[in-house]
Amino acid sequence: MSSQMILLIVPIAIVELGLLAFALNDLIKRKKVKGGNKWVWAALIVFIQLIGPILYFVLGREEE
Repeated sequence: MSSQMILLIVPIAIVELGLLAFALNDLIKRKKVKGGNKWVWAALIVFIQLIGPILYFVLGREEE
């Protein structure tokens, strides 16, 4: 793997992990989510990399 490839992958991985942590933290703190099932949202956040946390922030959060 070339150093240019590593320089591209590292920032993307950091953003992905940050989104994952922020989304899971928000999910844990919320009382209600759209669809009513936190476990489904947790699975989407964890297993659908990068897109899962974005979907949660756009579609899954309910106003408190």
